[in-house]
Amino acid sequence: MNPIAGLMALFQGDAVHNAVALVLLAMSVGSWVVIVWKTLLLRRAVVDVQRSTAAFWQAADLDAATVAIQSFDRSALMLPLVAAAQTQVAQSRAARSLGGAGDVAAQLTRVLRDALHISLRRLQSGQVLLATVGAVAPFVGLLGTVWGIYLALITMASAGQVSIDKIAAPVGEALIMTAAGLAVAIPAVLGYNILGRVIARIEADLDGFARDVRELLAVQQGHGGADAAHSKE
Repeated sequence: MNPIAGLMALFQGDAVHNAVALVLLAMSVGSWVVIVWKTLLLRRAVVDVQRSTAAFWQAADLDAATVAIQSFDRSALMLPLVAAAQTQVAQSRAARSLGGAGDVAAQLTRVLRDALHISLRRLQSGQVLLATVGAVAPFVGLLGTVWGIYLALITMASAGQVSIDKIAAPVGEALIMTAAGLAVAIPAVLGYNILGRVIARIEADLDGFARDVRELLAVQQGHGGADAAHSKE
C-alpha cells in the first residue's frame, strides 16, 4: 500500500473511524499552527528582551526607560513590568491607597510579581495544547486501530471464510490509525520540549530583570523617603 492510499484509507470507514481520523487531523493542524506561531513569537521575544533590557539600563530615569522600551518590546513582555513599577512608584509618592502604603520593597515585589505572571502567561500560551496532543494522540490512533480490527473481524465472521489475504488488508488499514496517531504526537512532543526550553530561558531573564528593577527602585524610594524626612526636620 502506497502512502497516498494509506492516507485515503483513514477516511474510508464508518462514522467512528472517520470521527477518529478527523480528530487526529484537527490535532495535527492545531499543533503545527501552535508550533509555527510560537517559534516566530519566541524568536522575536528573545531579541525584544535583550534590546529592552539594554534600553532600560541606558535610560536616564524610569519615565525615559518606559518610552525607550515601547520601541523594542514588540512582544509586550517587558513593558508590563516597567509600567507596573512606574505606577507603584507614583502611588508610593502619593500614598493615597493601600497599594501605595507600607514598605516600598514589599509593594514593588507585589506589583512586579503580578506583572511577571501576565508576561509568563503570554509566553506559556499554546503549550497546554502541545502537551495534550502529545499525550492523547497515540491513544486516539490506537482507538481507531482497535475499532478497525473489530470491524474487520465482524466482516470476516459474517463471510464465513478466513484467509491471510482477507485478514492482512483490513488489519493493515486499521494499523494506519496507530501510525497516524504517532505522526501527530511526535511533532507535538518535540515542539513542546524545544519551545519549553526557550520559554524557560526567557522566563529566567524576565525574573532577573524584575528582581533588578525591584532592588533599584526600592533603594531609590528609600533614599527619597529619607531625604523627605530630613527636609521635614
